[in-house]
Amino acid sequence: MATEPLHQDNFPHVWPLAGKVCIVTGATRGIGKGIALQLGEAGATVYITGRTLTPKGEGVGGSLQETSEEVKGRGGKCIPIQCDHGNDGEIKQLFEKVKEEQNGRLDILVNNAFSAVRALSDSMKDNLNFWEEDIGMWDTVNQVGLRGHYLASVYAARLMVPAKQGLIVNVSSPGGLVHMLSPPYCIGKSGCDRMAVECAIDLKKHNIAYISLWPGPAKTELVNEMLQEDTGFVKAETRPFYEHGETSEYAGKAIVHLATDPNIMQKSGKLMLTSSVAEEFGFCDIDGTYHYSIFSLKQMFIVSNHPWMAAMTPAFIRMPKWMIAASFHHF
Repeated sequence: MATEPLHQDNFPHVWPLAGKVCIVTGATRGIGKGIALQLGEAGATVYITGRTLTPKGEGVGGSLQETSEEVKGRGGKCIPIQCDHGNDGEIKQLFEKVKEEQNGRLDILVNNAFSAVRALSDSMKDNLNFWEEDIGMWDTVNQVGLRGHYLASVYAARLMVPAKQGLIVNVSSPGGLVHMLSPPYCIGKSGCDRMAVECAIDLKKHNIAYISLWPGPAKTELVNEMLQEDTGFVKAETRPFYEHGETSEYAGKAIVHLATDPNIMQKSGKLMLTSSVAEEFGFCDIDGTYHYSIFSLKQMFIVSNHPWMAAMTPAFIRMPKWMIAASFHHF
């Protein structure tokens, strides 16, 4: 396995995504912002969306303007678009704007917009079962996420199909496989994964790849804030996963490598971990950390605070994929 990072990591004068046009939804903060930073740093023109255009004061809110300025500070080109991904009309207007300004070109869509992190955390603080929650929790979790991702994919495909090329990525999570946070969350993430599988079938003949990407626990601005609270989904038992977690830009590095992979169509319709992409292409996180697969025995020892066992365990020892599938097979 390669040990040296690829592309812009080793060759800062190389712009592997030069000329590419991208959309990253939900990029005011967190993983979406990290993805936008990496795509912009790789030379792409990046349209970023979110509900907050300008800063509203101190805190972890973030804004499109702040993300845009950081992308430009790295030499990238960024165009912030205020867009509520729970509003069908605003999503349509976003893609019409990109079509008009880029002569119909769109190379990469990253479906990341999600507005329910705080709501899910508050629900977990109260230890509510799904039938005890307000029925509106379903829309809070899945209107901007699952439904918004599908609508954005429809409009993206309409631009990509004539060009016979493109990449669509859903930012998902292991919540699509195992129970975590809440039933609406797991159902939504499972839907995002299935969306990639099904849409990839229709898009294959047009040379367009569709992938569901699973970041590991990420140290986003909001998670770092919650680490101080020891409440919500960052509890004592989950704290080590986040303390050893990925930076917000790690998923962005994975997408840059996927977007420049000449064999990307072989991955279309698959669920991919950021750590698996890093293992294939040989890159580390922006802080120099190498993250092992969440199914790796070595990673389990790391997050369970057994450093000597982690040091003695080879990274390649992990739960086989067939065993993972069998463990969560419900039929």
